[in-house]
Amino acid sequence: MEKEFTGIVIRATGSWYEVLHEGEVIRCRIRGRLRLKGIRSTNPVVVGDEVRCDRDETGDYTILDITPRRNYIIRRASNLSRESHIIAANIDQAVLMVTLRQPETAWEFVDRFLVTCEAYKVPVTILLSKIDLQDTEEVTRFKEIYTRVGYPVMELSAPEGRGIEAVKELLKDKITLLSGNSGVGKSTLIKTIDPELEVRTGEISESHHKGRHTTTFSTMYPLSGGGAVIDTPGIKGFGLIDIDDDELWHYFPEMMRLASGCRFYNCTHTHEPGCAVVEAVKSGEIAYERYESYLKILDEDDKYRK
Repeated sequence: MEKEFTGIVIRATGSWYEVLHEGEVIRCRIRGRLRLKGIRSTNPVVVGDEVRCDRDETGDYTILDITPRRNYIIRRASNLSRESHIIAANIDQAVLMVTLRQPETAWEFVDRFLVTCEAYKVPVTILLSKIDLQDTEEVTRFKEIYTRVGYPVMELSAPEGRGIEAVKELLKDKITLLSGNSGVGKSTLIKTIDPELEVRTGEISESHHKGRHTTTFSTMYPLSGGGAVIDTPGIKGFGLIDIDDDELWHYFPEMMRLASGCRFYNCTHTHEPGCAVVEAVKSGEIAYERYESYLKILDEDDKYRK
């Protein structure tokens, strides 16, 4: 291996980083100064980053620099934290896995994730997982709401093989971030798509009906059909960061389509007279579930800014 090389980070543990270069995986450490670049992030180097590495006098490899990212998915690191946590970088698309039951994915979580994808210009597909265990009416309502907004919604049952071929086609030749709450079946899906991959899978906790974490660190897996998928640890919450109250509605496509009809140019779509968005909610043109998420995000994210 040459002294200096460029590669792609395929696994990040926080202390060691696995970098793929010409088919070989090299373990690298991070140089301390990378943490001092003004990025208020808990993880300055993430899966998907293109990095420049160098071998020191001891023979160990160190990450020197990160190539500018073309995009990334980011969330607030923890409750009331001002730091961010970047989930992955340089991705072609995101797939959000959702289960309406066993375990339940909160609609607000879905909307927070979608807002972030809109803000950072990452195309996103919603994957309704464990479809054989879901309530038909709930599924119909969910699909109606999100397809009307403009998001593709696919159905999946890994044990039955339902939807697997469609997912394979979706992932082909693309770098895809796979995200969702613990227990929705991310690792199981990857294993089903490519059985040769060594991916840990788990079960749902019977006592709390929540998923157990089976993925500890984000990892990029190359797919035999072309492309790669980034498996991420299950996310419980999704705090937004760097999105101001007055621009939040820009990332709800259905609001963007109607906002020009509001009486006031600086309408917040909450209480103003002549608000086209509020009228659309009343008429059912905008789903109340989505509007409720918008109001909750406005209210809850104010806590982070105090």
